[in-house]
Amino acid sequence: MFAGKRPTNLGVQNGRLAPCPGTPNCVCSDDKDAGHAIAPLTFQSTSAAAIAQLKQIITGMERTAIVTESADYLYAEFTSKLMGFVDDVEFYADAATQTIHVRSASRLGKSDLGVNRQRIEAIRSQFQASGV
Repeated sequence: MFAGKRPTNLGVQNGRLAPCPGTPNCVCSDDKDAGHAIAPLTFQSTSAAAIAQLKQIITGMERTAIVTESADYLYAEFTSKLMGFVDDVEFYADAATQTIHVRSASRLGKSDLGVNRQRIEAIRSQFQASGV
């Protein structure tokens, strides 16, 4: 119902994910301001293994769809149960630093009531427990 249009600025540009817009409904590990900043994930294995583990975690979550996947990048859409709002969630694995940069942003609206941050932290918890 409130899916909105897929953004055109997604993906990795110059080794970074897109910055968050000025609205408080986005978190990104490449952002520095407190409202948008979130810690990246870390891994001990290969980028491909880390992305594969993230895919397994995400596909186990409700109302998700993997849109794009490569050895170092994963893009998924999460749809809310009640109104059908869509959030765009990206992961970029940097093999050199064994870091996965994350970005989770709502397509529509201004506030997300902290949903994007909570989602990334829930994924982080499962990812860390997997030991990848």
